[in-house]
Amino acid sequence: MVSSAASRFDPLPDITGLTVRTIIDKGAADHPDRVFAVFPDADAILTWSDLKRSALRLTAWLTESGVSAGEPVGVLMDNGRAALQLFLGCMYAGRLSAMFNPAAGAHSLAYVIEHSASTVLYTDEDHADMASAAVAAARQNIRLMILGRDTDLDEPTGDAVDPSPPPRPDDDALLIYTSGTTGHPKGVIHTHASLLAGGANTTAAHSLGSDDRALCVLPLCHINGQVVTVMAPLVSGSSVVMPRRFSVNRFWEWTATERCTWFSVVPTIISYLLGSEDSSAWSTAGQLKTLRFGRSASAPLPPAVHEAFVERFDIPIVETMGITETAAQVLSNPLDPQAQRIGSPGLACGNEVRIGSTRVGKSAEAGEGEIEVRGPNLMRCYLDDPVATKEAFTADGWYRTGDLGRMDGEGYVYVTGRIKELIIKGGENISPREIDDVLYRYPGVLEAAAVAVPDQDYGEDILACVVVVPGSQIKEDALRAFCLEELGAFKSPRSFLFMDSLPKGPSGKIQRRKLSSDVSGQNSVGI
Repeated sequence: MVSSAASRFDPLPDITGLTVRTIIDKGAADHPDRVFAVFPDADAILTWSDLKRSALRLTAWLTESGVSAGEPVGVLMDNGRAALQLFLGCMYAGRLSAMFNPAAGAHSLAYVIEHSASTVLYTDEDHADMASAAVAAARQNIRLMILGRDTDLDEPTGDAVDPSPPPRPDDDALLIYTSGTTGHPKGVIHTHASLLAGGANTTAAHSLGSDDRALCVLPLCHINGQVVTVMAPLVSGSSVVMPRRFSVNRFWEWTATERCTWFSVVPTIISYLLGSEDSSAWSTAGQLKTLRFGRSASAPLPPAVHEAFVERFDIPIVETMGITETAAQVLSNPLDPQAQRIGSPGLACGNEVRIGSTRVGKSAEAGEGEIEVRGPNLMRCYLDDPVATKEAFTADGWYRTGDLGRMDGEGYVYVTGRIKELIIKGGENISPREIDDVLYRYPGVLEAAAVAVPDQDYGEDILACVVVVPGSQIKEDALRAFCLEELGAFKSPRSFLFMDSLPKGPSGKIQRRKLSSDVSGQNSVGI
């Protein structure tokens, strides 16, 4: 069965023949003074005409500096005016925008600099030392550009004209690296067409119009921040509010003060907002009248967390699914609460989704298999890795997501786990997500992740890693009894590890495989 479910969403915007440059040019011509971005930390805005002007200045500088069309331009900085101008400006200029992860460390940064063959790296004052160390370690010449935290790129750089032709829809536009928790990260290449397709999918799924305003607290080095909260406003002609980074204490203030109509976050952020005593101050004061919905992606949202958030804040949450290789969104629940399915990331919108074979051997549930995607939002390739590129696609052109799931009769997909994260106990496949969902239902649990640990008898057994809400106390015996009642003996964790925090990627998504590697071999630890 294939899910497309187009009738549940708005019609897709027509992006045929468009590029980032043509959209910015049209926006600057049609509504030059309309605000495109707000930067609350710097008390600054960026209009559509400002955006075009800074893109033209960057194009001139890149040309003067000998950076040819199609070459990558590295960026290592927190969200803000300069980061956004560079992200879009490089694509406008026909160069490859390469947003590197500041949390990766100098060693990983040196690798991606070398692998991408970047000759220019922009950074800010906060990351200058790391950037300098990475540049020194990289075995190539690279020009390091250190900007002020709130630098505006709209500054004179000369009168050079870029001799290269304007970018085409099928030209490469973005280079983004996967997390690389096992081995080196892969460089994902997206074109103008695939990025705009991702923005169009988000626009249609969430009925975005020119009056909408997104709150972006996810980093611009992550596909969600790049496509969902930048490309979607670009395609829909709307705007985005971009603080430097997420703050649980200022989240609702930003939303209310800047009159945001929606936000996109990950389950970890939803948990932290739910667990904060101060986070409801603006909500209960009735300051969030413009807010239509919140959006959750990047990882499955535990149903208990979803329901608790809606009950506390009275804000609808739309659960979705997207990955780097698909330019973010591939599945979304409809905006209508009556049409939503809690526990499911929803229906396909703008692409097709099907359930393929399991690739994991025995013990798959009936109708369970790998979630596969086909559509205009797919990546072009992995940079310099034809083998991995070929392995990522089926013979008939469907992208293999690596996620296990099933599809109901209406086309709603239910994610049951990651193929590479399955716990194989006594030859039986156990999805860690099932265990996570139970742990999140226990009072006082802020974060939870079940991982595999070696076991002499079963091969692998289950360790539950838990972060407790500040000020709460959890007795291990009581939590164990709860799991036994809800999961049964075979799927219940053998041991529990109480931690101050869980490792996360740039979006805030829990890195289960890194966690498993870090704690492998540890025995039960009490509190």
